[in-house]
Amino acid sequence: MNLPQLDIEISVAELAQRLRAGERLRLLDVRELWEFDHAHLEGAEHLPMHQIPPQLPVLARQPEAEIICYCHTGNRSLTAADWMRRSGLRRARSLAGGVERWSLEIDPAFPRY
Repeated sequence: MNLPQLDIEISVAELAQRLRAGERLRLLDVRELWEFDHAHLEGAEHLPMHQIPPQLPVLARQPEAEIICYCHTGNRSLTAADWMRRSGLRRARSLAGGVERWSLEIDPAFPRY
């Protein structure tokens, strides 16, 4: 299957719309455990940044999966998405602005820190 490579970043507006539409996306929270415990997007898996490199072979078993990585401001998740793409996950993406932008533009009840 020859899937297209998507833009590496996804906006909070696009992610919110796609989640509302019921699309099945793999949400990967790359923050530290205390951040994940503080608040996370519903349905997200926790995989801290430092654990991604050894997990790349496992993640690469599903190269067709669209993985949306996110962090606090979008910097760590952009690095994570880049690592994944270099490992063959062409549909790995980063949430632009992270949960900070999510709380400002999509869900004001999402705790900020």
